[in-house]
Amino acid sequence: MAHINIGKAPGNGAVLPFYATGAVMFLVLCFLMLFSPETFTKHYFTPHLLTMVHIAALGWGTMIIFGAAHQLLPVICEQDLYSEKMAGFVWYTLTIGMILLTVNFWKLTVGWLMISGGSLIVLSVILYLFNVLKTSRICKKYSIQKLFVISSAIWLLFTVVMGLLLAINLKFPFFKVSHLEILKLHAHVGFAGWFLQLITGVSSKLVPMFLLGKSKKDYLLKWAFICQNAGLILFLADGYFLGVTPRVLIYGVIVLAGVLFWLLYLFDNYKNRLRKRVELLMKHSFLSFLALLISIILIPAVYFSNGYRWTMLYGTLIFMGWITSIILGKTFKTLPFIIWNDHYKNLSGKVKVPLPKDLYSEKLTIWQFRIFISAFLVFALGLVLQNVMVIRFGAALWCVVAIIYNVNVFKLIFHKQKKIS
Repeated sequence: MAHINIGKAPGNGAVLPFYATGAVMFLVLCFLMLFSPETFTKHYFTPHLLTMVHIAALGWGTMIIFGAAHQLLPVICEQDLYSEKMAGFVWYTLTIGMILLTVNFWKLTVGWLMISGGSLIVLSVILYLFNVLKTSRICKKYSIQKLFVISSAIWLLFTVVMGLLLAINLKFPFFKVSHLEILKLHAHVGFAGWFLQLITGVSSKLVPMFLLGKSKKDYLLKWAFICQNAGLILFLADGYFLGVTPRVLIYGVIVLAGVLFWLLYLFDNYKNRLRKRVELLMKHSFLSFLALLISIILIPAVYFSNGYRWTMLYGTLIFMGWITSIILGKTFKTLPFIIWNDHYKNLSGKVKVPLPKDLYSEKLTIWQFRIFISAFLVFALGLVLQNVMVIRFGAALWCVVAIIYNVNVFKLIFHKQKKIS
């Protein structure tokens, strides 16, 4: 973190509410999984699964990423966040919109409350995109990372607008194409447009920073950007006008090529790193990359098989393997620094102060990592076997992971300033 320009960091009001809400929603998600294990043996278009997917995507993944992006965008661009007040306002609209949407999904009460929730989420994303564009408008350094962050925000807006139209379509049907076909497009714009491109851009900045690595192969990131976007655009155009056909495998291969270019860039940084010891939290990132690759390789099984076990495993690899693993690791690489910066930046060098790693429990992160692996393997086994008892046991392990994560996150957020005598 030594290279971070801490003078450009935004106030905690633009960052911490997102981390706190994201942690709580992760816990809520895991308890819903525990008390609804039978949901994972049914069709994917059910009220409870729709609720859990949107809590995972909006309440957990997007909430944490918004907080991290408000912190990291000024670091990438080396200038202040355009509007901290706007960032804080986004938390209100995203939180209220997400609650309205998911509560009405759970009860499947289609109507104006669900549409209002979707509208608030669209407003959140418009404001977030505006803040990203204004902050990055004069950014000249790290242009490829900036490009990924901007494109991911545009794809996110496309995703939530499609989601709002789907919510309206439930009450006032107007789509000529099947609702479920549009739902597939909506989900994959979120995966490959929002999450993949944001994580590609941010990780290509952070992973070299944490490993003290250096790669001269920036062209790999350019090809990653081209392939990820080309595969997604072709999938959307073909899927909307001609339906989702076996050609989806071709587009999956193009996106996979984009993922491989990105991972080759990170691997080159890993090979040329100065910090030889790989920290446990970085291992979360490596597991997340593995989960992403397996999920893409699984696409033929999802498309050609009967039943929903591979579809459930595919979604679990994306949400609980890829997105959750990278958040679990990166939270304790970024949040301690944010808290430390707020409490000790002006004291550093004058008196002896704790280090960022002293502000949370490293022992808990070790248990978090171990139980995360167990939770994922047991839950995935339950999905493959379609065994409700095994799924419930896996979900119970997920609850333990979420509790450990919450304890450490709120230990950081409620940290009181200390001076070491």
